[in-house]
Amino acid sequence: MKALLIVDVQNDFCPGGALAVADGDAVVPVINRLMDKFSLVIASRDDHPEDSRHFEVWPVHCVHGTQGAEYHPDLNAARIGQELFKGTGKGDDGYSAFEATNIDLEEYLKDQGVDELYVTGLATDYCVKASAIDAARKGIRTYLIRDAVKGVEAKKGDISNAVREMEKNGIRVITSANVR
Repeated sequence: MKALLIVDVQNDFCPGGALAVADGDAVVPVINRLMDKFSLVIASRDDHPEDSRHFEVWPVHCVHGTQGAEYHPDLNAARIGQELFKGTGKGDDGYSAFEATNIDLEEYLKDQGVDELYVTGLATDYCVKASAIDAARKGIRTYLIRDAVKGVEAKKGDISNAVREMEKNGIRVITSANVR
């Protein structure tokens, strides 16, 4: 069985947000179209406390209960079957969806019979990369849908380096047109 993983398509990571990814909202229509190809859609969300140590590295973003922590308003959230909350503790960074605090994603995927995970969302060079690599290391056939992710690119080459690192970890890079 295959599942779609949507990583952190939240207001604070989209244009106008506290930690906006350039053109981050451009992934939303692609992801909405992809959802129809999957019977299981999973989404992760940063859900940081106000006093998170994560904010020693990053600007304050996706604080629990704020508008910035909500999904982008155009994302078809009604199709999401399972939500994952990450970075919920003061000392939790929560980069990978496999670090979710409300559910053990690896066990959940096993229970659902998922053996293929298609990864989308924000940001390619951080949470998307961490989630995809963790999935592959857990033995799940993992695909990065290249036109359904956007990255931060703090330094020139960060996104391409992240994609190469994912490929080195066995992740197959495809486009949404290749999803059947």
